[in-house]
Amino acid sequence: MGSFILSSIIVGFCALIYTVRAMNNGLALTPTMGWLHWERFTCNTDCDADPQNCISEKLYMEMADMMVKDGWKDVGYEYVCIDDCWPSVTRDSQGRLQADPKRFPSGIKKLADYIHSKGLKLGIYADVGTQTCAGYPGSFGYYETDAATFAEWGVDLLKFDGCYMPQWTLLAEGYVNMSLALNKTGRSILYSCEWPLYEWQHQQPNYTAIQQTCNHWRNYADVFDSWSSVTGILDWTAFHQDLLVPVAGPGGWNDPDMLVIGNFGLSWDQQVTQMSLWAIMAAPLLMSNDLRDIDPRSRALLQNPHLIAINQDPLGKQGYRVAKVNGFEVWERPLSGGKLAVAVVNRQELGGPRRFPLLLATLINWKSCCPQCNITQVTPQYQELVSPEKCKPLSRMQAKKWLHYLSKEEAPDTVPTMWVKKLLYQNQKREQVSL
Repeated sequence: MGSFILSSIIVGFCALIYTVRAMNNGLALTPTMGWLHWERFTCNTDCDADPQNCISEKLYMEMADMMVKDGWKDVGYEYVCIDDCWPSVTRDSQGRLQADPKRFPSGIKKLADYIHSKGLKLGIYADVGTQTCAGYPGSFGYYETDAATFAEWGVDLLKFDGCYMPQWTLLAEGYVNMSLALNKTGRSILYSCEWPLYEWQHQQPNYTAIQQTCNHWRNYADVFDSWSSVTGILDWTAFHQDLLVPVAGPGGWNDPDMLVIGNFGLSWDQQVTQMSLWAIMAAPLLMSNDLRDIDPRSRALLQNPHLIAINQDPLGKQGYRVAKVNGFEVWERPLSGGKLAVAVVNRQELGGPRRFPLLLATLINWKSCCPQCNITQVTPQYQELVSPEKCKPLSRMQAKKWLHYLSKEEAPDTVPTMWVKKLLYQNQKREQVSL
């Protein structure tokens, strides 16, 4: 029987196949991996007072250098992404966006050339409305002009925000028009949208249209460097998972926002939880941290090859929460080769680590396969937990003990009743439950 602390992720075997139709530009066949400046560096434009951390070409060149030097590129992180606050406050005489001349003296084209010389790709930011969220020129009325400009500069990804739209009813049209404009350039530019984030304020978005327009899309509020922010995103995603999970797949992904691992607000266990759940959710892995000065343990977590393999699994199915009992959550994700990734999260913020029965976590879908299965723990440490020769069934007495423990002090609607009934039925019939 396994025991888990704040967040653990295990891999077993299961098969679940379904298909979706996503944007067909050949990009983002697995979730995007890279670095994005916003959460860590926000809109710091004062390069006189803070030259090391202001939004400037120097910042992105240094991050690109670190991505190569410290192995980020080797494990799959490939995009270096500019967020808001890069442009000049006015367009040029031809109506084109231009970079701030003091902070980007070489221009975006030269920056893109530098990023490409490192074997990496450049992402940039714009807005569907009249202004960006920080008040710089927006793309409303300039969609084709801006798309052509980005393509000419050699941009590889566009993050398209949703502030300052004259009317919210124009959001869908604006996002579709920019998608068409990007495709018209003939350059492969990954399209990261915030369409549903802004439409949820008025109505439920049309996710069929979104997945045919965007390569990934933000649904919920910006992430902050805090545990309450991370759990708020997880709770919202789980509450809406019946809507979100079916539309995710190769070419189009739900984006729960940036990884804030290696910053200041999360404990070590909380960092492990964010990385694990972002892997389960098939989320884009866009770090927002300072790669020049990151804790070695946080770096190792972000570069964990087993978590990255789960995130990048070619089956391309988003994971989901399957149980919420007595302060525990169980999430699972179908993987290629008949495998199943399961994450167990201790959401109780009182006391210390608590035990959770491994066998219950692996029985959510009733794929009992003892003694054929291997069960491997990925976090907090990598280890084989169950092999065919070591597979031990869960006795009826053990099952009743754990089910009583997990269901106590819980409201009736939070206990997976079918889970309990099925497990007890199997025990009554066979006197044991096997992996």
